[in-house]
Amino acid sequence: MSDAPERLTVAKTYTLHIAGAFPRSESGRVRPVHTADGRFLANTAHASRKDVRDAVTAARGAFGGWSRAEAQHRGQVLHRIAEMLEGRSGQFAAESAATGHRSPDEAAGDAAAAVDRLVWYAGWADKVTAVLGGIRAVPGPQLCVSAPKPAGIAGILAPGGTGLLGVVSVLAPALAVGNTCVLVADEEPLPVLTFAEVLATSGIPPGAVNVLTGPLAELGPTLAEHADVDLLDPSGADPELRAQLARGAAASAKRVLDPPPEDFSADPGLRRLRACTERTSVRHPAAAP
Repeated sequence: MSDAPERLTVAKTYTLHIAGAFPRSESGRVRPVHTADGRFLANTAHASRKDVRDAVTAARGAFGGWSRAEAQHRGQVLHRIAEMLEGRSGQFAAESAATGHRSPDEAAGDAAAAVDRLVWYAGWADKVTAVLGGIRAVPGPQLCVSAPKPAGIAGILAPGGTGLLGVVSVLAPALAVGNTCVLVADEEPLPVLTFAEVLATSGIPPGAVNVLTGPLAELGPTLAEHADVDLLDPSGADPELRAQLARGAAASAKRVLDPPPEDFSADPGLRRLRACTERTSVRHPAAAP
C-alpha cells in the first residue's frame, strides 16, 4: 500500500465575465455552491453595483462593432457558440446535476436543447431584416421603407429554474439582431459561468456579452437605472421586483419588456427577436405611374 497522503481536491472559484476577461468581483465577495447532499462544490462571484457599471461600459464599447457586423457573421458566431457548447455538454450536465436542480438525464437534455436553440437563432440572424422589415404605401407619391435595427445595450435578468435553455433563450435573440448584453444570473450559477467560458472562445467580440452572478434584487435596480442601458428584460424577476425595475427604468425612458411566463421548450417564434429591435423607416419617392 502507498503511504502517500490523500490528495485534496482544489475547489474552483468561478469569476465574472466582463469585456472578454474573467475578473473577480470588485467587492471581493463570493457565494458558496453546494452539492445536493450538502458538500461544498465551488465558489461563485457575488457581483457588486460597480461590476454592473463596468459591464455596461464594456457592452457600450462593443456595440458599434457587433451591431454593424454582417448579419451572416453574427449567425456564424452564434453557430460557433453552439458548437463549443455541445463539445462541453457533459460538463454542463454534470454541473447542473451535481447541485440537485435536475436529474442527470434532465441535465443532459437541457444542454442539448440549449445547443439546438442557439442553432435556431443563428439561422434567423440574416433573415430578420427581410421578415420584420418591409415596404408600405403612405399618403402621397411615396413609399415607406422600414427595417429593424438593434435596440442597443440589453440588460437581461436570467430566468431562474429554467436551466441553460432558459438563459440561451433570452440571450440569443438579443445577440442575433445586433444588441450587446449584460446578463445577470442568480439561480444555478455554475452552468451560466461555464457558458461564459464558452463565449470567450467563440469569436464573439469582447464585451458583446458580459455575465454577472448575484442576487437579482440587488443588481437588477442598478441595471434598470443605468442611463446607458437601452433595453431591460426582467425575465428572472418576480412581480414585485419587476414593478421596482420599471420605476427605475422610467427615469431614462428605456424600454422594459414584459415577458409572460414561458415554456422555453416550446417553439420560441419571433416574439423575442421582434422585442429586441426597433424599427427605422425612410420615405422614398414612388415611381411615376
